[in-house]
Amino acid sequence: MVDVADKLGYFQAVTGLEDPDLCTEILQAHGWDLELAISSFTSSSGPSSSRVDGDHNREPFTEFEDAPSRAIEFDDGRAFRPPGIAWKIITLPVSIVSGSLGLASSAIGFGFWVAGGALSYSLGMLGFGSGRGGSETESLSSSSSSAAGEAMEFIALFDRDYGRNPLKPGFVSEGFMDALQLSRSQFKLLFVYLHSPDHPDTPPFCQRTLCNEGVVAFLNENFVAWGGSIRSSEGFKMSNSFKASRFPFCAVVMPAANHRIALLQQVVEGPTTPEEMIALLQRVVEDSSTVLVTARVEAEERRTNLRLREEQDAAYRAALEADQARERQRQEDQERIEREAAEAERKRKEEEEARERAEREAAEREAARVRMRQEKALALGDEPEKGPDVTQVLVRFPNGERKGRRFESNTKIQTLYDYVDSLGVLETEEYSLITNFPRTLYGRDKESMSLKDAGLHPQASLFIEIN
Repeated sequence: MVDVADKLGYFQAVTGLEDPDLCTEILQAHGWDLELAISSFTSSSGPSSSRVDGDHNREPFTEFEDAPSRAIEFDDGRAFRPPGIAWKIITLPVSIVSGSLGLASSAIGFGFWVAGGALSYSLGMLGFGSGRGGSETESLSSSSSSAAGEAMEFIALFDRDYGRNPLKPGFVSEGFMDALQLSRSQFKLLFVYLHSPDHPDTPPFCQRTLCNEGVVAFLNENFVAWGGSIRSSEGFKMSNSFKASRFPFCAVVMPAANHRIALLQQVVEGPTTPEEMIALLQRVVEDSSTVLVTARVEAEERRTNLRLREEQDAAYRAALEADQARERQRQEDQERIEREAAEAERKRKEEEEARERAEREAAEREAARVRMRQEKALALGDEPEKGPDVTQVLVRFPNGERKGRRFESNTKIQTLYDYVDSLGVLETEEYSLITNFPRTLYGRDKESMSLKDAGLHPQASLFIEIN
């Protein structure tokens, strides 16, 4: 709940009164009802309370600055000076506006006048309240779509009734809040026209003033224009919010930056000709030009800074990606080198193991051959002495070496192979014994024959033939 200090501060901000005691008495007189007090104050300082002369000397436009204005009498007899006919811009935080929409705006009633004070209707009552949760978000989307439909219906109605004149304001086919956001994005003021089809002054106003060539050109160049019929839901709500009691009704609203709403105030009454309309619009544009230009410059600076940040971020990301790519390449190279080293180590170990295994197997084979030679040498027994039953055998090896021995004539050819093996001259066991003249092969198939039966007695000269 808003406390007394917040209400007092808000009332001072909206009304422009600086005397806290006077503001306190006004609020107390209305039971601390903030909306009722503001409504009473603004109705007392409305269009009927003052008249703006075309040659009125205005104070320079200053934010939160009030120019002198006439005193207003309240029921208790006390008088104070309201923010009457001088231009003023008031920026209110959204947190305050959402509770009670303070859109004190420029307005036209028959002519061009600005509704002094704050509109006492909340954004929720206008259908623009901030929703929470999925269902309220869907409701807002539906409301926005409905408002856009009503805006398009108004444009069609306006074209039907006044389409004969090719010159007409470029009303946007969007709801009020969307149009307000559009004006913010384009750094323009929002021109609001509330259309009353049944009012007798509506046709001449639309034909002679609103569709005047100069007015249309100035509106389309300097404003975002939004129109709504009071027969539509949004148009009716806006007419209530603006407290529109006379038609045709126009208003100028200027959104401000940082989610704040800029409110313009001036009171003008009486018929408005195209020349007066242009003069009033020109005055609005001149008074708000500083704010609009500043907002545009700040937005351009923000875009420049954003673009610079994006470029810096892109450059940083590119550098980071390049560093990461180099790091990945370094890691991949390191992993490849480690894999190659591991593979080489594995091959080296395999080769070493194979060599050791081959050496071991060779040693085992050599040991086996040595044992075999020893066993076969022992099996030969002692060499017999010369005699009629003794055969003299000479063996010639491929390397030219010769070995000879005497054997019993009944000795088997197998014994000759055992004798050759026991000498250890050959590295293989795949060989045959042959004679040259005549050439006779004594292969393994004749190992069971005796030397005498094989025709090798009493003496023989054998050659080794490697198979």
